[in-house]
Amino acid sequence: MKFTRYQYFVIALLVFVQFTVVLDFMILSPLGALLMPTLKITPAQFGTVVSAYAFSAGAAGILAAGFADKFDRKRLLLFFYAGFVVGTVLCGLATDYTFLLLARIVTGLFGGVMGSISMAIVADLFPFEARGRVMGLTMTAFAGAQVLGLPIGLYVSNHWGWHAPFMLIAGIAALVGVVAVVKLQPIDEHLKKQSQQNAFAHLFKTVTLTRYQWAFAATGLLATGGFMLMPFGSAFTVHNLGIPLDQIPAVYMVSGAASIVAGPVLGRISDRFGKLRTFMLGSFITTSIVLYYTRLGHTPLWLVMTLNAVMFVGIGARMISAQALSSAIPAPSDRGAFMAINSSLQQIAGGIASWVAGLIVIERPDGSLARYEWLGYVVATSVAITIVLMSRLNRMVAAQPPPAQVPAPQPALESR
Repeated sequence: MKFTRYQYFVIALLVFVQFTVVLDFMILSPLGALLMPTLKITPAQFGTVVSAYAFSAGAAGILAAGFADKFDRKRLLLFFYAGFVVGTVLCGLATDYTFLLLARIVTGLFGGVMGSISMAIVADLFPFEARGRVMGLTMTAFAGAQVLGLPIGLYVSNHWGWHAPFMLIAGIAALVGVVAVVKLQPIDEHLKKQSQQNAFAHLFKTVTLTRYQWAFAATGLLATGGFMLMPFGSAFTVHNLGIPLDQIPAVYMVSGAASIVAGPVLGRISDRFGKLRTFMLGSFITTSIVLYYTRLGHTPLWLVMTLNAVMFVGIGARMISAQALSSAIPAPSDRGAFMAINSSLQQIAGGIASWVAGLIVIERPDGSLARYEWLGYVVATSVAITIVLMSRLNRMVAAQPPPAQVPAPQPALESR
């Protein structure tokens, strides 16, 4: 299918929204090597800071799930995005561990719901046959956060302190919010299909449907990999792999560039050759690299860059295909609630993974990390289980694919 101009605008808007939200979360990882000694934070405390965002995001998603299908998606997006901006500003104002922890909780309460709202918008405006392509394009937000956001954030932190990147993110997000207010049209087609049941009844119904529970379980395990390895990624690269701190931005830029190129391609592949096949290919690549990477000692920079690039391509293939496949599970009237619960479980599972990672990893006197390879074994196990769960979801979609509801585009915005 050919997208209209307005559909391209929606994709671009969601990319920028996700860019700011993802960057806000990811910026903590490369700042870890600077933050821990500056604020005198232990690895366990740093893991708590990272997981605090995830846990609060998970709680917010559960609380919002019952109401997610009761409002215009545009209004819901703007409300939570405004709260995210406020939370990010508080992170920039933090002066100690406790303040930073509370600020991350506030940011998670609002920012953690943005992904589910974006997914619901995609499912509302695009048919299942094109969602892999859309997911591939929106996934460039993650890569863009690495290629542009992280290096710029590190540069800003090196010159103006670690607080500055959060203020920069808040400023960009505020501009994106203004564009959404002016240009984004109401997304309320789902309101015509709502029943009269109250929010709590709607939440209970969504949670207890067996069809949805399989998707929830798969999504929870899907988050394990990134949250297990991300919190201590920069510390492992510096102290175990022997890469200087000033070379870390180059590592992120290379892997992010690979993701930007691969994302749209992987999206088209998942639409053409199958979501499950693409997911299994990405899982094989991810497992192979993780098991090898987490056991490395001092390693040349070029090899670290190559391994990171290939690993992020594998992770991208898993995320794009899994999100596109999961989007076909809920009925149109349940999409908001399903996506909110799905996102919450992903955040909670990620928070548990970060917390467990902080308990597993040990910091040696020289700053290097011990037992990091244990994280690789845990990730590989979760990937294997997720393949089984995603295979079940694929059979469900093939047996009874839910109808896609695509509202007619505005005539004036049609592409020529």
